[in-house]
Amino acid sequence: MAKCDVCGNDYDKAFTVTMPRGSGTFDSFECAIHALAPRCAHCDCRIVGHGAEHDGVFYCCAHCAKQAGVKGIDDRI
Repeated sequence: MAKCDVCGNDYDKAFTVTMPRGSGTFDSFECAIHALAPRCAHCDCRIVGHGAEHDGVFYCCAHCAKQAGVKGIDDRI
């Protein structure tokens, strides 16, 4: 069995995620998100969906980007 890098659970259905900026073995998507998902620069939540990026800074949504001073970004056009 493989051991989860986040919670330490030995699980026969564990999986490995490989990304350019990190990888790991996890027993659930929750643990993978906790370890690998970027955080919003404004509200600090984990970005699970597409999010938004401006000048290399990540935001969970256009609202947070606007609150941080980003111009010309909208969730809908």
